Amino acid sequence: MESPAVTFTLAYLVFAVCFVFTPNEFRSAGLTVQNLLAGWLGSEDAAFVHYHLRRSTGTMLAHGLLPLGYYIGMCFAAPEKQLFYFYQASESWKIFFLLAILAPTVTGILAYYWSQSGWDNHPLARTLAFHALPQSGWRAVASSINTEFRRIDKFATGAPGARVIVTDTWVMKVTTYSLHVAQQQDIHLTVTDSRQHELSPDSNMPVQFLTIRVASINPYVKAFDIRLNSTEYGELREKLHAPIRNAANVVIHQSLSDLFLETFTSLVEINQTYPVPSNQELEPCIGCMQTNANIKLVKNCQEPNEGECQQCYCRPMWCLTCMGKWFASRQDQQHPETWLSSQVPCPTCRAKFCILDVCIIQ
Repeated sequence: MESPAVTFTLAYLVFAVCFVFTPNEFRSAGLTVQNLLAGWLGSEDAAFVHYHLRRSTGTMLAHGLLPLGYYIGMCFAAPEKQLFYFYQASESWKIFFLLAILAPTVTGILAYYWSQSGWDNHPLARTLAFHALPQSGWRAVASSINTEFRRIDKFATGAPGARVIVTDTWVMKVTTYSLHVAQQQDIHLTVTDSRQHELSPDSNMPVQFLTIRVASINPYVKAFDIRLNSTEYGELREKLHAPIRNAANVVIHQSLSDLFLETFTSLVEINQTYPVPSNQELEPCIGCMQTNANIKLVKNCQEPNEGECQQCYCRPMWCLTCMGKWFASRQDQQHPETWLSSQVPCPTCRAKFCILDVCIIQ
């Protein structure tokens, strides 16, 4: 049986990781810095910049207290270690305690310094000052951002710890400890990477994430990366004034059907192949008439007399791309999470088949 100290250590480690990298379950339970400090932070809609000045500071303070919280918890979980009495604790625990005290002390001093002179010393205030006109200060920039954030036509996406917000004048990225800000007229945007996942944990559908580099011509503004779903790429471009360069030659799937077609193709490629007889000539695909038919429907998902799928006796008449488009067109558009597991009728003979029954001709 595990000791209480080990059990508490594992439980606290999970709690600390989830508190820092907040999952949806913690957000639903209200275990976030934003919820715990809601009274002090104020309203994001009313004062966006000042909200994030306080949020980044409060987050740093809260995370700095985690090591001390572990030490206090261990005082009760492992009383035999005598952690209540500093001079009787082992050398390793003395060092840990000093570090646990040092972390909130340093973050507290830093938070106090940032908050002086109306937050003039905060890194975000200094960043905004680089965008200010000579006759004004960072508060004028903050006022502009606050006004544009309240408008309903802004573009906003992403989880609370990695939000992307684009207004008429500003491109912003919210992270755990900071807020990146760049002015639209000063930036160059470049698609630098693309990640495709066959299944999204939220929708059970294929998803493509794009990474876009936002670089400002202002030498005092650091470049940053924004990450978003490819289906939101068109909406983002409409809000931006500058074009987005595709330096990595990434194929961007802006619709759900495009994403599904790529996943459909990758799944079919690992299916069993169909050896075509040597005396059989392949005709052009009757769907596009551009390429030869290259797939055959063969029931492989279950035994011949089991399940809803049926054996198709049609000769090869379709290419893989057209069959994928047919498969997608027969789906319930309101429930994309069911697409990969559904059955559709053969476009020629109406025999039902699933993705496992689509075989590439060898």
